[in-house]
Amino acid sequence: MSGLETSLSYLIAKNAKKKEQIFNSSILRYSVRSMNASLFLTLGTAISIAAAQKAVGIHPDLPKFLFGFLFSWSLVMIVFMNGELATSNMMYMVAAAHRKDLSLKKSMTIMFYCTLFNLIGAIVFTFLLSKTGTFANIDQHHYLMQAVQGKLDKSSLVIFVEGIFANIVVNIAVVGGLRLKDDTAKIIFTLGVIFIFAFLGYEHVIANFITFSLAFFTNPGALTGFTLANVLRQWFFAFLGNFVGGGLIIGAIYSWLNQTDTEYID
Repeated sequence: MSGLETSLSYLIAKNAKKKEQIFNSSILRYSVRSMNASLFLTLGTAISIAAAQKAVGIHPDLPKFLFGFLFSWSLVMIVFMNGELATSNMMYMVAAAHRKDLSLKKSMTIMFYCTLFNLIGAIVFTFLLSKTGTFANIDQHHYLMQAVQGKLDKSSLVIFVEGIFANIVVNIAVVGGLRLKDDTAKIIFTLGVIFIFAFLGYEHVIANFITFSLAFFTNPGALTGFTLANVLRQWFFAFLGNFVGGGLIIGAIYSWLNQTDTEYID
């Protein structure tokens, strides 16, 4: 395989084209793939929250470590099961539009459908999850509620900046996984990179679709400031930050960096 075919710019362009083909062949199937991404993210969120809650009484720092490590498996599932995640598509679609492989309208349309059905999937699967025994009788002291309350209390600027870093990290994991051919190496790399944003508590809008929806279906009265306006504010600035981090800093900048006359390509 040539150096070009393993380059970052080639792999992003190739995968953006694949996503366009899936979307063009069937919007319904593409939408289901987007919902599936939320299913896998819901499962990863569920085990990370449940394990963190069990560890609360053991050591004050253990829940955060457990959450960060176990949540990282969410992206592993999404990648291996071919789910469509809006935050990685921000990178693909912006890069494709910048390279003129896709029109701006088509790129934004694909990203819109992906985000919408990530949200729909989050609502459907967290509703079902809320009916399981693990998430029955959730009170305000539960790890889930503490995590969501912390997100609600953040300023818009903090959410935006943390959203930038979150999606830089996510897309580093995605692109790194594309360049690795061994599945074990992909898993190790993904777990290590995603742990960065999960442990630091940065803001990922699709993950927030999951946690906020789960909180709503379990015990919304346990939260202060859990209003529609505040939730939409949180999601909006997380989305905006994610778009800057994944779409502009990774997607657009790396596309621009490789528009040169030199033989060097990333």
